[in-house]
Amino acid sequence: MPRITLIEHNGTEHTIDAKNGDSVMTTAIRNMVPGIDADCGGACSCGTCHVFVDPAWVDKVGEAGPFEEPMLDLNPERAQNSRLSCQIDISDELDGLVVRLPEFQF
Repeated sequence: MPRITLIEHNGTEHTIDAKNGDSVMTTAIRNMVPGIDADCGGACSCGTCHVFVDPAWVDKVGEAGPFEEPMLDLNPERAQNSRLSCQIDISDELDGLVVRLPEFQF
């Protein structure tokens, strides 16, 4: 079972056992990690599950897809390592993944 770490804006770390096939967003919500609003429930239509992928993991996580790009473009805090956590699917290859949460979701 892969383990992922979500780091709140204030530095609080949450290391969680994740299930293959679930998204980072689903895993965060299921484990009550604050900072992921997920207003659309994972439909890639709101951008409120924005995360910053740790630079060491950017290549493994991959680039944002064509439906994700417009949602990320709406976020003033967007960075090169920004992703929507609803679009990052957990797999064994992501064991050890680290993502940081923004101060606010828009």
